[in-house]
Amino acid sequence: MRNNSFGPDTYTQHLSRETWREFACRAKNADELISWQKAFRPRLIEILGINNIIERGECDLEPRREESEKIDEGVRELWTIQSEPGFRIPFYLLRPHEQSGPLPLILAPHGHGTGHLNYVGLWENEEQKKSAQEGQRDIGLQAIRNGYIAIVPVLRGYHQMSLQTWGRPEPGKNTCASMQRLALLFGRTLVGERCYDLGRILDYAQTRTEIQDDRVAVTGNSGGGTISLFSAAVDLRIKMSIPSCYFCTFEASIGAMFHCGCNFVPGIMRLGEMHDIAGLIAPRPFLAISGKKDEIFPIEDAKAAFEKVKNIYALAGAEDRCEHFIGSEGHRYYKKPVWPFVQQWL
Repeated sequence: MRNNSFGPDTYTQHLSRETWREFACRAKNADELISWQKAFRPRLIEILGINNIIERGECDLEPRREESEKIDEGVRELWTIQSEPGFRIPFYLLRPHEQSGPLPLILAPHGHGTGHLNYVGLWENEEQKKSAQEGQRDIGLQAIRNGYIAIVPVLRGYHQMSLQTWGRPEPGKNTCASMQRLALLFGRTLVGERCYDLGRILDYAQTRTEIQDDRVAVTGNSGGGTISLFSAAVDLRIKMSIPSCYFCTFEASIGAMFHCGCNFVPGIMRLGEMHDIAGLIAPRPFLAISGKKDEIFPIEDAKAAFEKVKNIYALAGAEDRCEHFIGSEGHRYYKKPVWPFVQQWL
């Protein structure tokens, strides 16, 4: 007879209650907060498997410009760099037609589906274009319209970065789950690999004189929100984090319903909850964006998690740098709060 109480939500809730989280933020003042961050960050880097990537050793970036074209908003270039020895990653660099000096950089990791195509305006048809514009997912284009340089990486598991060994995936599909399983064999995670690749792109950005590499923000929707949170938590060069339609709790979202396998970091709940990850970003500006009707990142749990982040920022003396915007619809990007927030703090 089937036990109907044995489901992902109840299972996760039970384990969450019974599991001690080593790095749940228990700081009582600013000094304790700094000590907590210094202890937690390297452990997070370790559990993401980034150390197991780094141990392969450094390699030259060997940047190559693969394509360049003028678009209405500016110039769109496809670049590749060597992220790991013998392994190249692609990204799009978007910049205005003209600029009088170095500009801040917006890193824009994408999510599932058509992903980076929406961000950089490479729509396959009018229907895709309409959907992207309605969901305000043209983030790279938004960035250069607002006077910034944007870099949109093609993340592992998507499009030309998908796993080809077992057959080419259908258009719009991804191979995240398969790549995650393979990464786990080597003590890695897809979240860790994607954060590492973003760090290598930042290494490249630091070689470009037209980029202000000390003024870097990261923002993306859904799976891009995941990387917007984790990358800023582990890489202090990122000065601002704006995850959209991801910030919530692991218990109520990732662990309570179906999510792509790329979302799972083994043992993360033994270290901390999602609001603890966000606490590693303090006192750098943090804007969490949620959709009121987002069913896979429940809004009430997102609100509760944000209150805990706000408490961490208060300890850091930076409560004014921490905001939560709730859009009226579902799982999509909401640009309304983004560019004023970037303008204010970056």
